[in-house]
Amino acid sequence: MKVVASRPEEIDVGGHHAGLREIDVLAPNDRSTFLSTLPAARSDRRAALAIVGISAILFALAVPFAGMPLVQVPAFVASYQSALAVSDIITAVLLLSQFAVLRSRALLLLSIGYLFTAAAAVTHALTFPGLFAPAGLFGAGSQTTVWLYMIWHGGFPLFVLAYASLKDGNGGNKIAGSTASVIAFSVAGVFVAITVLAWLVTAQHGLLPVLLRDGHYTATMIGVVSFVWSLSFAALVTLWFRKPHTVIDVWLMVTMCAWLFDIALSAIVNVARFDLGFYAGRLYGLCASSFVLAVLLIENVRLQANTAGMVGALQRQSSSERNYYAERERLFSAVVESSNDAIITKSLDGTITSWNDAAERVFGYSANEAIGRQVDIIMPEGQREEVAEMLARTRNGEVIDQHETVRLHKSGQPIDVLLSQVPLRSTDGKIIGASKVARDITERKRAETALNREIEERQRIFETSQDLILVTDGYGNFIQVSPSVKDILGYKPEDMIGHSAIEFIHPDDLDKTRSEMRAARRGAVKRSFEARYYHDDGHEVTLNWMGTWSEPVKRHFFIGRDLTEKQAAEAQLRQVQKMDSIGQLTGGVAHDFNNVLTVITGTIGILADAVADRPELAAITKLIDDAAERGAQLTKHLLAFARKQPLQPREIDVNALALEAAKLLHPTLGEQITIMPQLTEDAWPALVDPGQLSTAILNLALNARDAMPDGGTLVLETRNIFLDDGYASMNPDVVAGNYVMIAVSDTGTGIPPELIERVFDPFFTTKEVGKGTGLGLSMVFGFVKQSGGHIKIYSEEGHGTSVKIYLPRSSGVQETEFEAFQNAPIAGGDEKILIVEDDALVRQYVVTQIKSLGYTALEAANAAEALAIIDADKAIDLLFTDIIMPGHMNGRQLADEALRRRPDLKTLFTSGYTENAIVHHGRLDSGVLLLAKPYRKSELAKMLRTALAS
Repeated sequence: MKVVASRPEEIDVGGHHAGLREIDVLAPNDRSTFLSTLPAARSDRRAALAIVGISAILFALAVPFAGMPLVQVPAFVASYQSALAVSDIITAVLLLSQFAVLRSRALLLLSIGYLFTAAAAVTHALTFPGLFAPAGLFGAGSQTTVWLYMIWHGGFPLFVLAYASLKDGNGGNKIAGSTASVIAFSVAGVFVAITVLAWLVTAQHGLLPVLLRDGHYTATMIGVVSFVWSLSFAALVTLWFRKPHTVIDVWLMVTMCAWLFDIALSAIVNVARFDLGFYAGRLYGLCASSFVLAVLLIENVRLQANTAGMVGALQRQSSSERNYYAERERLFSAVVESSNDAIITKSLDGTITSWNDAAERVFGYSANEAIGRQVDIIMPEGQREEVAEMLARTRNGEVIDQHETVRLHKSGQPIDVLLSQVPLRSTDGKIIGASKVARDITERKRAETALNREIEERQRIFETSQDLILVTDGYGNFIQVSPSVKDILGYKPEDMIGHSAIEFIHPDDLDKTRSEMRAARRGAVKRSFEARYYHDDGHEVTLNWMGTWSEPVKRHFFIGRDLTEKQAAEAQLRQVQKMDSIGQLTGGVAHDFNNVLTVITGTIGILADAVADRPELAAITKLIDDAAERGAQLTKHLLAFARKQPLQPREIDVNALALEAAKLLHPTLGEQITIMPQLTEDAWPALVDPGQLSTAILNLALNARDAMPDGGTLVLETRNIFLDDGYASMNPDVVAGNYVMIAVSDTGTGIPPELIERVFDPFFTTKEVGKGTGLGLSMVFGFVKQSGGHIKIYSEEGHGTSVKIYLPRSSGVQETEFEAFQNAPIAGGDEKILIVEDDALVRQYVVTQIKSLGYTALEAANAAEALAIIDADKAIDLLFTDIIMPGHMNGRQLADEALRRRPDLKTLFTSGYTENAIVHHGRLDSGVLLLAKPYRKSELAKMLRTALAS
């Protein structure tokens, strides 16, 4: 092959070549470009004959065993069909690319045949039973895949017959017009044909003759497959007689031979699906799809090699004509353009004369935008003088090296750069400009700044940490010690640096510390353990350590938290819990003692009146009265200790109380827990006992701390909430209305779902023995219910827990009634009062006192007796009942039942303590009155009048 080349300078003005030179380029294997028109060589025929011979021998060996059943592997079908479809599609694409140039009608039909085969193979796989669905997709029937196989294996030979009939030495008849539209129409035709055929063999498969029954071929199958096999044979014979043979013709005949073996093994000599013939036949089919493709690909590679050889020869010829200076200029340009640094040249007046790719990346301007403009386009305001100064230095022949400054990107963003500038000289040595190299160091400076900031932050953390931070080498010698060591161990950092940790660790904890260090060096990322260190004054300090090992720097890093305060707090908590348990007993004793004191304090007044004229007896009576008063004060103290006294609610600002609680919680919870108040600005006031509410928040916070052993976040939240009827219907203890919500939330371990319903049960705890009484949450629950509120707990394991307390919004009504009661006059009356009291002595005293005030008194020992009297006497004005009574009905239940029977009946309650007494564990509902034991006659008189007037 000869290629004619010309140089631009050899073309004259008239457009004629002044001097043309022919360059001989050797093209080995100089064959036609397209296999469809390339005559078959003897080597092609020999290779094809050898493959056919080997295939025939293997076929003959497989025939006797074709009916041998093998393991059913549906995945084999999917793999085989996929490979065959991909192979046929690639072959079709390569043939269509040749058709696009040659426009051969025969080549188009052969390409369509391969597309048809690929589409049929895909459809066959999708409908094959057990592959994608038990019966196949698209509603496939028992005959679907058999008919598809026949259509597929009969269709391809028809296209080969058409190809053989139309072809000639030049590729056959030509198609006029757009080849792209013809190809698109052909592809669409194949899709439509396959769609129709798929519909016929699926939706209408019942109309087709049965080819396969119970996994075996029918007589009809023999006829159909014989016809299909005959078509393939006819295609082979036609190809043989249609000479001259091209390369594609020879390998297409090899394909048809494999196709015949495929049909014979898969559908004639075999017995059923998944026997040896079934598998072997499909392997022949896969080979049949590969022969033409392999030849096309090999020829494409050969063509590319030839092309590369020609291009290489041309390049070598061209490079030999370049002169030394052109080669030097090329190398210089390559260096400039491949540089990662911006390389700019400019004249002595600052005009840009060259601009490489890196300059475009660094400054944002393209070469077209920059060349010819002043270099000021990349200069920040206020630095224009710097350019003039550098150019002046360049005029003097000075070299500027490693100058750090700032330039501007096209977007206006400042860029940190490192500049070097040298003079540019002409051939006679005169300075005509400057060459500048600019390296973008913005990211480097940003990284340096970030690194310095990180180092500074870590240093500040190291210096200000309240925990003890230690860094040791691999032998346990201290390298760094945080300043907090002074507060924790009493040493200065320099007292420990350079010393071995052995000098400071308690001997009993040395082995444990060494084992933890060894574990860290074996790859444990983080270790937590406790070890005691000696304080400078000699006492022991228990520290909880988190340790890790850094292999790159060969250092141990430890963070130690002083457990002294935590241990003290735990001891204090255990004491509080112990006292709470004692309080259970104390409350019961105080209640019974109150009944005794009620009788004593009541009767001593009567006795005092009787002996008023006898001074010596009056003095004794006074002593008894004083002793009873002291006993009453003692029971009040006992009840306060046992948390069984009536609450003392008042209107409070819940935000202020929450903030005060947060301040108190900081030292209690420790530094590892972050307390985060989230308080609503307009929180409503609540009517509640502030001391009890503070105690409740403390209990919840301590539980949250225990759920966050590794630290976390505690959120104190307040919010105004309206609980509607829907919520009240799901929570029977809730009354719809306005509430102030106080939530205590943590990020701890959470509570398992099976335990969430039991957390408020008294004495129920999930903590280890000795680490909790189970009374904390139950006390909170009782207080909230006693305050007329509602409590809800939400928790997810691994995420945390939130306890929400809902307290009724304060309206001031209760305080007004209380003040009115305090100012009520002491007086008696003539109404009829029913006294219900299980203690006979107390009942006798109350009856006596009430009668002395002018009232008519009726008495009952229990609820049943009281209801009988209420039913019998409709003139009763007031029910005066104890709350805690034996039997099936307590005082509140009695009052409810009495009110149901007598809606106009007034009620006054009395009790020595209020726990579990009036619905809300002692917290009276609005409008309900309570006279706490023990009481005097004057207090009784006031409450009777208040109750009758309510």
